[in-house]
Amino acid sequence: MSGLFALLDDVAALVKLTASSLDDIAGATGRASAKAAGVVVDDAAVTPRYVQGLKPERELSIIWRIAKGSLRNKLLIILPVALILSQFAPFLLTPILMVGGTYLCYEGAEKLWERFSGHAEDAQVDGAAAADPVAHEKRVVASAIRTDFILSAEIMVIALNEVADEGLLNRAIILAIVAVLITALVYGVVGLIVKMDDAGLALAQRPGRAVAAFGRGLVRAMPIVLSTLSWVGVVAMLWVGGHILLVGMDELGLHAPYEWVHHLEVAVHDATGGLGPALGWITNTFFSAVLGLIVGAVVVAVLHLLPIGRKSAGHSGGAAAHGEPGESGTSAEPGESGVVGEPGKADGPPAH
Repeated sequence: MSGLFALLDDVAALVKLTASSLDDIAGATGRASAKAAGVVVDDAAVTPRYVQGLKPERELSIIWRIAKGSLRNKLLIILPVALILSQFAPFLLTPILMVGGTYLCYEGAEKLWERFSGHAEDAQVDGAAAADPVAHEKRVVASAIRTDFILSAEIMVIALNEVADEGLLNRAIILAIVAVLITALVYGVVGLIVKMDDAGLALAQRPGRAVAAFGRGLVRAMPIVLSTLSWVGVVAMLWVGGHILLVGMDELGLHAPYEWVHHLEVAVHDATGGLGPALGWITNTFFSAVLGLIVGAVVVAVLHLLPIGRKSAGHSGGAAAHGEPGESGTSAEPGESGVVGEPGKADGPPAH
């Protein structure tokens, strides 16, 4: 009998230890998610532009495919690579992030160049969508997953830094939870945004005058909302990319740019009283975006304006036109072309 009581004591102690560990994991998950909130907002702002111009009945399917690609990237690539590097080669995290930040700067600067130079791709996209809608959807998903990959890497590294003192297993569990929660949050919000006009149309057909008026207001507002989000997404890519580079340069020993922006941020914060936190953040964001625009403009110039860039772009375009490798993400599989491909199945759950 005494042996049974001893066993029960051991079980009780183990349960208490497990509960304590779960509390620690839950608390650390909350801290890590909160730290990454800024990039999460950017991710939600960037994604809706990828479904603009698509058929309404395809919007949720496209978002579902992007969400699955995003979650696979987080769990199968970013999470294990981040854990391995943080454990054995933490010095590589910053340079890898800076490469991704440079890509975000390029993406944002290229969108601005297309809009202001008369080379906007809207007409080309409409033509491609009409000619081969399935291939067009694959390109849309691939482009969205590539951009999301960089934002996801930033989110995961921010979360990882917040729980760096945890054990390896706890870090893995925390980052996996963060990956699932943030993916659900971002793409749930994106789904609500892009289907808001459908909800407005349904409300506009209701008998109640106030409800119908609210529905018509939603329908009228959606083009403005999506256009605004498209611009916010471009600025977000420049800001996040520039901020990654700014912080990365500081961590690699080039302190002057970061210190200059930080001192200016503190000065604005201290000089503006109650508005200090917001205006200080805006100051840091503005100069991060300026740096992102400068770096992105240099990359755009190399790829679009210089002879070597035009030659490479022409070759890639020809490959894409003939269905050759070159239009897809880092390791596409049949049926999808994001960073981690999606086998053959093209559609997610049906749009409602």
